[in-house]
Amino acid sequence: MNIFRADLAQLIKENDFDGIKALIISKIPLVCGVIAIIALGIVIANLISKLVVKGLQLKGVDPSIHGFIKTIVKFAVEVIFILSALSTLGIDVNSFVAALAAGGLTAGLGLQHSVSQFASGLQILINHPFRAGDFIDIGSVSGTVREIKIMYTVLITLDNRKVIVPNSHITDCNIINFNAEENRRMDLHYSISYSEDIGKAREAVSAAAGKCEKVLDNPKPRIEVISHAESSIELIALVWCRSTDYWDAFFSMQENVKREFDSRGITIPFNQLDVHIDK
Repeated sequence: MNIFRADLAQLIKENDFDGIKALIISKIPLVCGVIAIIALGIVIANLISKLVVKGLQLKGVDPSIHGFIKTIVKFAVEVIFILSALSTLGIDVNSFVAALAAGGLTAGLGLQHSVSQFASGLQILINHPFRAGDFIDIGSVSGTVREIKIMYTVLITLDNRKVIVPNSHITDCNIINFNAEENRRMDLHYSISYSEDIGKAREAVSAAAGKCEKVLDNPKPRIEVISHAESSIELIALVWCRSTDYWDAFFSMQENVKREFDSRGITIPFNQLDVHIDK
């Protein structure tokens, strides 16, 4: 390219219009080749970006980032072909690449926090530790996932508060996903008096579980003595339900057990205070 400019400048200086015309005509094949390279790059970029999206779909990656990743891949491939075309023209692209890299490094340092959020968002969307609709606990907050964005995740708490959590915070914490498995076990604790019959109390809790539509028959509920407290025998009921039915089953069991205890005359101990009046 430098030689072309030098020859063109010399011909213009000499007013050699025939030479200028011949020089330009001689470069037409090269220009056509450059245009062909760029056009080919656009076609290949579109093809590769579509293949990448299909790969993401097969892996079940969240659709919300398909367009973003497609744009990034397409841009990267097009830049490669444009640099190749410029190199064909004899243009030194090394300085351009160096400037691009330096600019990227500077931007990366300045946007370090945002880059961290972005990387964490990609990690969540690709690895799927949870999905929209799952109830999760990340230590500082728990709630139902409403949206997963590239920079943050939106949770709705049990009391209907909207919490926006940075994705980098989520990936740095232990994530408990209560909906990851189809079924979930409830560990329910009940107290009976020392004077009560354990077998009778076990039958009452078992009957309560049998009357709860949300409690599963398989695995079978298990009711056992878990401890001898100061003023009561502590029972634990291990019952299973579908993850989506957890709270319905929980509340139903609490009510059913109380009704069964009442109907069978089983005493639930409670703290008492004796007051003595000294005359």
